[in-house]
Amino acid sequence: MLYLFGFEQLGVAVSDIYFVDPEPEPGQEGAERGVRLELRRLESGELKGSIYSARPITVDQPIWRVDLLESVSSAPGSFDRTHHHPGVNGWEPGRRVFDERLSKEPLKWLQERLADPEAVLAQAGVGLDEVSPGDVTGLRERAPEIVEAVARLLDTVRTEALSAPAGSESATSVRASWL
Repeated sequence: MLYLFGFEQLGVAVSDIYFVDPEPEPGQEGAERGVRLELRRLESGELKGSIYSARPITVDQPIWRVDLLESVSSAPGSFDRTHHHPGVNGWEPGRRVFDERLSKEPLKWLQERLADPEAVLAQAGVGLDEVSPGDVTGLRERAPEIVEAVARLLDTVRTEALSAPAGSESATSVRASWL
């Protein structure tokens, strides 16, 4: 499942994920499942036909990422692998930052972060001159709706017991890898 929320030059993408790190850090071995949220750049393309044609929209490079993950072997709701990446270098996420509050109250933490887009952008190294005022306002105003989508997707991941792709035994398997 993939949810997209678009503003002017920024968008939020939310997806379910099942992931196995082929080279895990100590204590991070084993499969992870959960929800990934990324703040992404949006690019509006040129019309491909008449003035009535649909305009291409590209969901482009990530700026900030939150992974609401838990190990598959843990109880649903443990959020034992939950972390965020305050910055992204091109297409590669920065370091994983584990925040105790994020793991204890992930939806509340996320709501607070999305409601303060200036702080998120500053931490990600993105200046306010690189986005529009509509992006900042839109993200702040739509934060509750985005968090609701994350909560619904977390429920789906738990009830459907998101697991490895059928027939995949690969240590690098990823399911629902929209993001």
